[in-house]
Amino acid sequence: MSNTDVSMDNEVIERSGNEPGAFALLFDRHAPAIFRYAAQRIGQSNAEDVMSETFLIAFEKRATYDLAVANARPWLLGIATRLLQKHVRLEARAWKGMAADLAAQLSPDMIEQAGARLDAARMTRRLASALRGLSVADRDTLLLYAWGDLDYAGIAAALDVPIGTVRSRLNRARRLLRTAAGTPDGEQERAHGRADAVAPHA
Repeated sequence: MSNTDVSMDNEVIERSGNEPGAFALLFDRHAPAIFRYAAQRIGQSNAEDVMSETFLIAFEKRATYDLAVANARPWLLGIATRLLQKHVRLEARAWKGMAADLAAQLSPDMIEQAGARLDAARMTRRLASALRGLSVADRDTLLLYAWGDLDYAGIAAALDVPIGTVRSRLNRARRLLRTAAGTPDGEQERAHGRADAVAPHA
């Protein structure tokens, strides 16, 4: 099969029922994104195993895939996220550095407000500490947005939760970032506008 196959993911999965080799196209399309997401959470040395197991499980469960959904990436990221829950200790060891990186990614405007490089570094540490305090569910939701590049609907599909739950979790994360950044009450509306850039819109 050509790598230039333009079939939608759901068509590929349906075809793989009778033609198992067709599933390789799904791997070609999405393996880099799954590996990148896993590597950002637990490091590159372990991401390969998570990526491989994600596609093994996906292949085994392909008959249960909702063929009405054209894009399989949320489904694959959901499988990867559940697999990553088996690596809690590994992720916890890596989280300190990752949280700092994530804080810098999510709130560049808040960090830039600090002005001096030292103040920006201090701000990043506060944000990183706050992010480490997120619940597992809120953290998975936030990371699927920040590192999985999913919108509300995609995150809801990945985690098998209502879109309203995704919205609530991301709003909690925004409030946490605001509090950690020490945003004055008088700036809440401006902070909310900036934080909206952090979270996807439905």
